[in-house]
Amino acid sequence: MIINESIHLPEHEIELHATRSQGAGGQNVNKVATAIHLRFDIAASSLSDTIKARLLASKDKRITKEGVLIIKAQQYRTQEQNKADAYERLRAFILAATRVNKTRRPTKPSRNARRRRTDDKTQRGKIKALRGKVEV
Repeated sequence: MIINESIHLPEHEIELHATRSQGAGGQNVNKVATAIHLRFDIAASSLSDTIKARLLASKDKRITKEGVLIIKAQQYRTQEQNKADAYERLRAFILAATRVNKTRRPTKPSRNARRRRTDDKTQRGKIKALRGKVEV
């Protein structure tokens, strides 16, 4: 399975099981095993150590305590479509771990911006001061 140009997963690392789908679907749901359970052992995979660490550190509820990612695909009526959906969701999950967010550098407001802010506050205070009772 190709994730991107540099990351490839061998097929033997991905485990697929077909089960019956849940929910509505008429007679078809009771007879045909169309739902797919995809199991991917992150720790035992051939991914790089940094990507493994990022995947295991993510707070995704689909990752078990043993470090196995379980994806259940049952959106479609055919097993082939659900299998393709499960593979695509696995690919998106791994790609999300490869992206590194830019570190945020804190910025300060400029001296002019601070001066404008205080000027606006004093102006607003003067307007509010004029709202009081008028003494005759």
